[in-house]
Parts: sequence; C-alpha cells; structure tokens
Amino acid sequence: MATQQTTKQPYYEKIANQLIEQLKNGTAPWQLPWEPGVPKMPHNPISGSRYRGGNALWLAMQGYGDPRWMTYKQAQGINGQVNKGEKGTLIQYWKLYDRVPKKDENGKVMTTSEGKKIMVNVQLQRPRVFSAVVFNAQQIEGIPEQEVKVQADWQRHERAEKIIQNFGVPIHHDQHDNAYYSPASDSIHLPDKAQFSTADRYFATVLHETGHASGAASRLGRDMTGRFGDESYAKEELRAEIASLMLGDELQIGHDFGQHAAYVDHWVKVLQDDPKEILRASKDAESIQTYLLGFEHEKSHSVVQVEGDERQAENSAQVKSMKQEHEEIEL
Repeated sequence: MATQQTTKQPYYEKIANQLIEQLKNGTAPWQLPWEPGVPKMPHNPISGSRYRGGNALWLAMQGYGDPRWMTYKQAQGINGQVNKGEKGTLIQYWKLYDRVPKKDENGKVMTTSEGKKIMVNVQLQRPRVFSAVVFNAQQIEGIPEQEVKVQADWQRHERAEKIIQNFGVPIHHDQHDNAYYSPASDSIHLPDKAQFSTADRYFATVLHETGHASGAASRLGRDMTGRFGDESYAKEELRAEIASLMLGDELQIGHDFGQHAAYVDHWVKVLQDDPKEILRASKDAESIQTYLLGFEHEKSHSVVQVEGDERQAENSAQVKSMKQEHEEIEL
C-alpha cells in the first residue's frame, strides 16, 4: 500500500542522475534495441495497469528482463515471496484530485437508483505526493511465468497504419537516409519504404516523426521552434524518443534508436542543467502516446475546418483531460 513519505534525494534527481550515466554508457532504455512482440515497458499484473510517465521510465531503467512490477504485499497475495536481500525500487506520484461522494444542496450524499454513492473528483488545495516501493518479478519467487500475447505481424502493422492514416499528416518519401517532421509544412519526410529492413522499423520511424507532429499548435501545442543543437530541440527530441519507446511497446512494433544517437550529448546537458526536465519530458511523452493511440479509432481533427479560437479551446480541453488522467497511478 502506498505511504506518504519523503526521501533525502529528490526523486527527479535520482532519475536524472542515473539516466545521465546510462546515456553516456549507451544503456538508457531507448538506446537499446527492443524486438517486436516483446513487452518491455513496466506494468503491474495485479492491478492490470501500466506505470506511467517518470515512473515507467524509472522502472525501465532498472535493467530487468521482466516488465512486471508489484508491491511486497501484492506479491504475497499471489503466494509469491521476495527473495532474501533484494531491494525494492521507489516510485512516486502526485495526487491532485480526491474522489469523494457527491452531495446535494442540503449536504446529503447523492446516490444512484441502485443506492450506490455518486462519486466525483474534487481538486485538492494542496497536491500530495505519495511514494511506494515495488519489486520486479525477477526478484520474486513463486509467481507464475509471464504470459506474453504476441500479435501477428498483420495485426500490429494494421494498428500502426490506422493511427498514421487517421492522424492525417502528409508523408513524403523523398529522403535518401534522413527522416524528419517539418513544422513549417506540417509534413513528414522519409526515405523510400524499401530502404527499411523491416515493416516494424518503418512504422516505428513514422510514428517517431508523428510524435513530433503531435506538438503542432493545433494539436498538443509544444515548443517546436528549436533547431538542431539548441536546448528546445533537444527537449522535443527527448519527448519524442520516450514516446516512441512507449508506442513501440503498446503496438508491439519494437524500438530502434537509429539516427538519434546524435542527441545524446544535448540530452545530458539538458538533464544536468535541470534534472526536473526528465519528469516533464516523461509526462509529455505519456500525453503524446495517449493522443496518438486515440487515432486508432477516429479521424484526425486537423482535417476538419475549425476556427482558431474553437480549435484552441478544443485542444486545451483535450490536454487538460489527458493531464488529469495521468495524475495518479495504480500500484
């Protein structure tokens, strides 16, 4: 069970410091190749939820081959036992809203026709931070082996194709060995499909650039003014890289670090200057993934003509909804 507590070293510094070392050594989660169909992003098999944002990245950085994590109590609940001498990994999350019974004008708790309390989210005056210690499945004896449901090639490629088509940003295969998103023309530019060794790598590349495209003002509205070598460019690339990792895992298309090795020194500098940036980047990456996965089942709003003010209001509401959705994690 989560307990409210403090730590000597700020959580974000712990993540940033270890990530800096991994980036220098080439062992950060997105610097390692992830094969298609092999789940890697951390999740909790007991609650059925996956870890999000900075917690997801932090747990992925621990280097275990099994993506399952749980608390000591949860392990005991399925007849598991943490191996003697094993140390758990601290995770942290903020709670900005409390779920409380809804009351009428007389202060009476409102109920449904079945007699159940109607619950509503109420914003806390002061956000609360909670910490918990979790253990990886490889640290626990007596739990079942991981069951991996691998999607067929056509299934995962169809999912990726739907997202790309519904997102609606033009794709031009007019490059020799470069891939990029152009904010000026709102278009993606890639080498010919035949130059990619596998369909998974092609889709992973397209979705990485689609992640950048999500930052346009008419979408999630990130700072897209940067140029290679400057701070804002490095920050945007960090967000797209983490989002690519998350998307590659969700769609089972894997992840290939590829040409992005050139950004390592810039990422290290950004994290050294501002360790909190890793939490902001992870949160934005989570929003990118959520936003893009939404296009698996619906058309892009960008193909509909909407007046500027209405578009901005629509986008703001969507971003606010995503932020609220990811403020808490289930342990």
